[in-house]
Amino acid sequence: MARRFTVVIERDEDGNLVGTVPALYGCHAQGKSMGDLLGRICEAIELCLEVQGNEAWSDLELVGVLSVAV
Repeated sequence: MARRFTVVIERDEDGNLVGTVPALYGCHAQGKSMGDLLGRICEAIELCLEVQGNEAWSDLELVGVLSVAV
């Protein structure tokens, strides 16, 4: 059964898309397009699970994203 992971996507200063998986420590990837990022983040998730085992996966649920000015 496939597991579903939340991916937070940001754009860096060079215009690349950067995806981070909050539920997996150190799991991130980047790509020039959304399709490129999708392939790379799926590969990164598989590698993180392979290397870190199922213990690496947390039951973290993304509730929302805030933008605050300070």
